[in-house]
This record gives sequence, structure tokens and C-alpha cells, in this order.
Amino acid sequence: MPLPYLLARPLLFRMDAEAAHELTLKLLAGTAGTPLSRTWSCPQVSDPVTLAGLRFPNRVGLAAGLDKNARCIDAFAAMGFGFVEVGTVTPRPQPGNPRPRMFRLPQAQALINRMGFNNDGLDAFLANVQRSRVRAAGAGMLLGLNIGKNAATPMENAVDDYLACLDGVYPHADYVTLNISSPNTKNLRSLQGDAALDALLAAIAGRRDALAQQHGRRTPIFLKIAPDLRPGQVTTIAQALQRHGMDGVIATNTTISRNGVEGQAHAEEAGGLSGAPLRQASNAIIHQLRALLGPGFPIIGVGGILRAQDAVEKIRAGADVVQIYTGLIYRGPSLVLQAARALRRS
Repeated sequence: MPLPYLLARPLLFRMDAEAAHELTLKLLAGTAGTPLSRTWSCPQVSDPVTLAGLRFPNRVGLAAGLDKNARCIDAFAAMGFGFVEVGTVTPRPQPGNPRPRMFRLPQAQALINRMGFNNDGLDAFLANVQRSRVRAAGAGMLLGLNIGKNAATPMENAVDDYLACLDGVYPHADYVTLNISSPNTKNLRSLQGDAALDALLAAIAGRRDALAQQHGRRTPIFLKIAPDLRPGQVTTIAQALQRHGMDGVIATNTTISRNGVEGQAHAEEAGGLSGAPLRQASNAIIHQLRALLGPGFPIIGVGGILRAQDAVEKIRAGADVVQIYTGLIYRGPSLVLQAARALRRS
């Protein structure tokens, strides 16, 4: 852990978790591209891999959820990530769930959040993406844009929100992620069911064909799924991904399970659990997906990467590349460098 983060973490961990999160993003956004960025920047490890027609500079990415409004793309690029995913964005701004809604479980190296897709809406999100100096320069880091539905949108109209977001983000994304697996938007996970998933993916595939013709480029689309799925549900999702021509899957989102944190402070808070306790469940879903999808289908593995070896385990379970979020909070930016180096050696 580098000295600046070693000194900063105790101060941040004395703050309310969400307040510390917001302060960190504000500082990152304000210091990106300045001499102060040297305190948290890391070199980008070269370990290129091609997935879904995209050349990933290395196999370590930032998971969606940390930078919901795409304010810190340049800062995360400077941490050495091969790819960064921002969002989840919804068509209209929304405040999310009432506070407090983010909780640390330090003993377990975990977080629980019930943020609820709090974001400034699609227009503000796209303005931030277009302000990124890294994107304007055409630098090698890839950018994923993660989309969802507004909480106030009835589930029967959910597809409309995803299509509206897809229309907006399509020309600005290296890939687009459909988030249907957050536990913090009521009934959202019902979109992982057979008929609902078929309807969503069919609509997305049709709109993507039209957008590809309009913009002269085919942007890959990934689906982000939950870890709390039965084997039969994973099979249904795998078949739907292939049937509708989706380009990849992100496994996994946070879990509603509390295995590994029982009895700890905040363990019974509602929301999704992330961090070390999620590692095994995420790896199990990845292993199932790889068996179902075969060797060529792109899988992004996320959940419980707190050490470089955890990233290696994700690849061995069947992932092609990995993402981190909670590990960045507990371990700091050096985890990006350590994981990328370990994956290059593996």
C-alpha cells in the first residue's frame, strides 16, 4: 500500500462511508492531470488481450458503481486500469435510496450498499464522458458505460429506459453494460428471468443493429448478472446471451447473502454485499458460465478481489479479464498495479 493511501485511509475510514466516497471522487476529479495526481497514479501494465473485438491494454478494470456520474475517468486512467466502467446511469436524474445507505465491514474487508442508482441522469453523464481528456486524446484505456432503469419506471416499461440509455451512450462507449442485477432497485432482478430477459435482449439487439448502421460501428454489449442465481437460472441466462448475440457477460454484481459476515456490525443492513465474502460465489458463477458458454465467449470477472492472487483465481475460474471496486477502497491504487502484474505473469 503506497504511503499516501496508507496515511489517507484511516482518515477516510473515520468518516461516514458515503461521505468518504464523495470526498474521494471530488479530490480525484479536482487533481487529475495535476502534479498532485502523482500521489495516487500508477503505471499501466502492458498485458493486452482482445475480447469482443476490443483490445484491452491489460486485464484489470474498474467496476461500475464507484463513479456513477463519470466524473473521474481521467483519474482512474492514471491509476493504470486497462479499462474503466462508469455508471450505472438512468435516463432521468434520481436521488437513490435514503441515507445512510453505504456501510463498511472492515473485519470482513467488505461493503454493504443500497445506493439505488443515485445519479445525475443521462445528459449530465454524457457531458462528463465528453469532458474526459483521456477520451479526447484517444488513449488506450477502454471505457464501458453501464446503463439501468429509473426506480419510478414501472417494470413493464423497463425496456424503454434501457433503450433510451443505449441510444445516448452508444456513440461514446467502447462497450455498453446492461445492469439488470442490482439488488437495490425494486424488482430489477426479475429481468434475469426467462421471458423478461428474452424481451429485453431482443429489444436491445434490434436497437443495436439500427445504431450500428447509424454510427458506422458495432459497440459490444455486455450483461451484468447477480451471484445469487441457481444453476438453472445461469443456464437460462447463458442461452439467452448466445441467442440474442450479446458480446459478453459480467459476473457478478453484489450479493444479498450474508455468508461470511454474520454477527458483524452492519451485517444485517439491507443492500448488496461486496468485497472478500463475495469471492467464492462470484468464482462459482464464472466457472458455470465458462462451462456453458465455451472458451470463446467473453467473461469479465468481478467480486472479492482484495489481493493480486484473487485476480489470478478469477482468470483460473474462467474469466478473461477482471474488475475491482471494494478492493480499491481497502487496498488503494497499488492493487491495480499488483493485480495487473500478477495476471501478466500467470
